[in-house]
Amino acid sequence: MNGSRLTVKLPLLPRLAVLGLLALTASGWSVAAGGAASSPAPTLGDALFPGLGQLGLDVQHYDVALSVDRPGTAELRGVVTLTLGSTRLLPTIRLDFTGPEVGAVRWNGQPVPFVVEAGAQKLTVTPPASLRPGETARLTVEYGGRAGTVTDPDLGLDLGWEGVLEAGTNYTLSEPHGAHSFLPSNDHPADTATFTTRLTVPAGFTAAASGVEDLIAEGAEARAGRHTFVFHQARPIPTYALGLHIGHLERVESPAVPVGPGGAPVVRRDYFPMGTPDRVRAAYRRTDEMLRALSGWFGPYPFAAYGVAVLPPQVDVPALETATLSTMPVESSNEQVALHELAHQWFGNAVPLRRWADVWLNEGFATYAELLWTEAQGGDGPAMVRRWYARLQSRGTRPLVAATQEELFDSTAYQRGALTLHALRLAVGDAAFRDFLHTYTARFSGGSSSNNAVDTADFLALVRERVGAAGEAAVRPWVFDVGLPPLPVGEK
Repeated sequence: MNGSRLTVKLPLLPRLAVLGLLALTASGWSVAAGGAASSPAPTLGDALFPGLGQLGLDVQHYDVALSVDRPGTAELRGVVTLTLGSTRLLPTIRLDFTGPEVGAVRWNGQPVPFVVEAGAQKLTVTPPASLRPGETARLTVEYGGRAGTVTDPDLGLDLGWEGVLEAGTNYTLSEPHGAHSFLPSNDHPADTATFTTRLTVPAGFTAAASGVEDLIAEGAEARAGRHTFVFHQARPIPTYALGLHIGHLERVESPAVPVGPGGAPVVRRDYFPMGTPDRVRAAYRRTDEMLRALSGWFGPYPFAAYGVAVLPPQVDVPALETATLSTMPVESSNEQVALHELAHQWFGNAVPLRRWADVWLNEGFATYAELLWTEAQGGDGPAMVRRWYARLQSRGTRPLVAATQEELFDSTAYQRGALTLHALRLAVGDAAFRDFLHTYTARFSGGSSSNNAVDTADFLALVRERVGAAGEAAVRPWVFDVGLPPLPVGEK
């Protein structure tokens, strides 16, 4: 890429041998005279984010150890070990990363050469031998300094590792592509992975993360006035859904709710900034009821824990469905938003996208959950449907599959996506609709590669399989028509 800034680093022993082969150029790095030219490994080819990911790379697990000395700043130190697999021969590993300065990279414990390409936001690693399908390897990256910057394509917000200095708070807000501002990763939802997260913070601060808290590590760090909080996320999630929080937080535990697979108990915990008023906390007192209601429609809750982490009042950002621990600003602390983010634990976190253009499969399903909850509370469901339709009439609409980054989180993804599901429900009835939802979440959740991710074609194929021609005829205009189809009406 023209004008990109490159850093090439080699381990000490192999350096003399390799320096004769590598030469920096104004436009990138190449092999010096006498060697064959090298080209970047192909990305996942997402039409909206063509630079993200690496084709054939399957990150199975991230072991993330982050240390923060001064909460609220952009400074952090990290040691991240990725357990890698592949679906094709990979001579190089090309991770998404624009974070702090990389100090060392190891392959199965041994130092290896690496290239940091700031312009492309990539970290390229050359292992001793190609990674082959069926093999696994451990890639460790050590880094430290200021987190990188990734800008939201729609709202213009900074994504990834965020901080509020006056509140002594850090949090992550990574959707759609901000995780690689602090985490070397295959930063695309089609490659989900499990996580072990260790957050080391000064005494007096609390850390929270996606997954189930294991323990507070003692030893040298504790004696030095620091504490390490450890979390395990045992079911694969997208990188953008990893939630991290540091601050003066109060952890509030509630009794477990038996809504997991086979009635397994789901751990319930919420985190609030110290002094959070009761009016804010009240928005989350019905979470247990919501879990029961949504699991009735969508199938068992897919993770081992759920709760929210409320941000300090100084923070004005959208709510985000970070896995098992939704990130909630004070201004979004209301029942409807809380329900929406909970629904994303099924749609987006457990059932990941194959490509970002189909984000309506996240937002449309979560928006429709709002209607299901409203009906369960005896509210005016038809009025909600009419509001969705009026919003599309006033703002305009498009076919469901997004064509640009700016279309990702527009009213079409949310309200038209929800009305697509409503049209299906009216066409086939509640029993068949519920069966469709249960089958959808069961079939497409839990995988760690793009083979388990979902797109619009998968949605339509399952409609044909489970409810037949009547269901497909009902949804196709909502999926494909340029204009707005007629408002779906009828008895549920």
